Amino acid sequence: MQIRDGAAVYNRLLWVTPDGAVRHYDKRHLFRMSGEHERYAAGQDRLVVTWRGWRLLPLVCYDLRFPVFSRNRVVAGPRADATKSALEYDVVLYVANWPSARQTAWRTLLRARAIENLAYAVGVNRTGVDGNGLTFAGGSAACDFLGETLVELPEGIGVASVTLDRGALEAHRDRFPAHRDADAFSLQ
Repeated sequence: MQIRDGAAVYNRLLWVTPDGAVRHYDKRHLFRMSGEHERYAAGQDRLVVTWRGWRLLPLVCYDLRFPVFSRNRVVAGPRADATKSALEYDVVLYVANWPSARQTAWRTLLRARAIENLAYAVGVNRTGVDGNGLTFAGGSAACDFLGETLVELPEGIGVASVTLDRGALEAHRDRFPAHRDADAFSLQ
């Protein structure tokens, strides 16, 4: 949504729960090629939400191209074995408007974000033709932590469901704890 907050306008994702609680994420990476950086202010903060025991990182569209911002960070967390590090999220969720011309990049980057972050990656992409004549093919998909596609919608409008396996995710993280060797950094 376009939301004015003070003097700035943001491309804002709203996270609303059934009890009416509202949280938001302001898109960090503005799409320069369409002049988005001239109309919107860039968000600064990430949002991690917990829903039904899953920790999710919702991001918007072009954020998919920036792996540093999507990086699953090591945080202190309740684990049975205190020597192991917990990760900030289990699922990264991208809500997007990727046109048909960039479908290969969309699929490839979605898989890459899953693999590098030891998390599920879900991308919800639009379909149809916009007011500028750009075509959007959809290609919404869910990938597991190995980059394997669990479900992908074909071109056009559709609905799909998939069950994410927490046990398989945790087993993979324990078996292949690449996050423990990641570089420490902070974003400015």
